Amino acid sequence: MVWYLVKLAILLPLIGGLAWGSLRLAKRFEGKFATTQGERTIKVIETQMLSPTLRLAVIAFHDREILVSTSKNGLVRLAEAPRRPEVAE
Repeated sequence: MVWYLVKLAILLPLIGGLAWGSLRLAKRFEGKFATTQGERTIKVIETQMLSPTLRLAVIAFHDREILVSTSKNGLVRLAEAPRRPEVAE
């Protein structure tokens, strides 16, 4: 019984740490390994988190910039404007 508790005390935090680390890595590398080649029609220009459940995003789509709000309930289009020219850095 003592050996079981020792193994449990060692392996449970190890498995929890591996799960937490894999979730952190998945979030960090999300979207970095795109499989499509060539020009994309949709591009996320900027995102801003307003609260833990609410985020604003500017999306470029067919020479338009669209401001959307994302939450648990879905997406809401807030505004739309012509696309600004890109500035080379």
